[in-house]
Amino acid sequence: MYSKVGAKLTKEEMLLKHQQHLQRQRDVIAYRMKKLAAKQVEITKKNDVLKEKIKKRYEDMKRVLDEDLRITLTQLDTEHEAIEKLVEERIEDCYHLTQELDQELANISAQVKKDTQEVDMQNAETEKRISETLKLTDPDLIQLDEFKNEQLLSLTINLLLFIRSQVPVTKKLFQSYATDVVLDADTAHPKLIISSEGDSATYTDTWQDVPETPSRFDTTLNVISQKGFSEGRQYWEVEVSEKTYWELGLTYPSIPRAGREEDCWLGRGRESWCVEYFNGDYTAWHAGVHYELPLLAGKQFTRIGVYCSFPGGTVCFVGADTMTPLYCFCTGRFTDTLHQALCPGHDNEGTNWKSLKICDASRSAPVL
Repeated sequence: MYSKVGAKLTKEEMLLKHQQHLQRQRDVIAYRMKKLAAKQVEITKKNDVLKEKIKKRYEDMKRVLDEDLRITLTQLDTEHEAIEKLVEERIEDCYHLTQELDQELANISAQVKKDTQEVDMQNAETEKRISETLKLTDPDLIQLDEFKNEQLLSLTINLLLFIRSQVPVTKKLFQSYATDVVLDADTAHPKLIISSEGDSATYTDTWQDVPETPSRFDTTLNVISQKGFSEGRQYWEVEVSEKTYWELGLTYPSIPRAGREEDCWLGRGRESWCVEYFNGDYTAWHAGVHYELPLLAGKQFTRIGVYCSFPGGTVCFVGADTMTPLYCFCTGRFTDTLHQALCPGHDNEGTNWKSLKICDASRSAPVL
């Protein structure tokens, strides 16, 4: 009897121990569930943080693309406005000529009474004006640079396929046209110091002992490049930081080197195009006509870029830091070789001693 009770107690003890073990296991499982729930919350939080970071990056990319789109479309609009202005000028030339012809038609009866030789001379002069105007206003001379635009479209497609770094597509395009520019010391005004590499121009108060040659500017602080170009597309950049006065542009070799000062300035004649910066104000110049750029007033750039399309007959200036369009000229067609040209300006009351330095336009300026 005792053994049976002992055995029974042993069985109860075993059941108790098993119950206690199961309870402990249940507590372990419950604790594990709590830990899993906490892990779930942790994972959800991390996932939410990660999603927010990714969303922010996508929003950043969208802002970059929106800005890139704005810059690209602004560049195209600037070139389009330049072409429209050229067309309007050509229409105005034709209109003025038709008015002159109407006046001559009205005076035919009076001309008949004049000496025949005098009438013939007037007729020849009229025919010459008509011929020159028709030649100048030929619509075929005014055209977009279709090849460049196709390249621009191709680059935007590539941008869609692989989102590049925050470099405007216009910058990428212009960099592909980057050219080496070496300044010709034999053309520099005697108060300019040209570096031995030909990549910078610095103003000095001292009139240097340099050879007097027909190619040297002696009334304006200009210098032009050694080599010119007469085809394709060219892009170059100049560092203008800490400058209060400068002029940059392109010119035909026929620009006057001596004589009246205004004739030799960049942009004052039909031989050259330039943008001038003076004490915070930007002005574009060509053929003696100036175009003030009030929206740019007060803006400063580290680099200025100059882009020229020979086939498109365009000269565009940009703030190369952000590819901000400054001004774009459209000539319809260039008639001679073009040379890069610059003027570092005078000392401007001690604020403008820094050199103008030509940069490697194929690479972006380092971020400071």
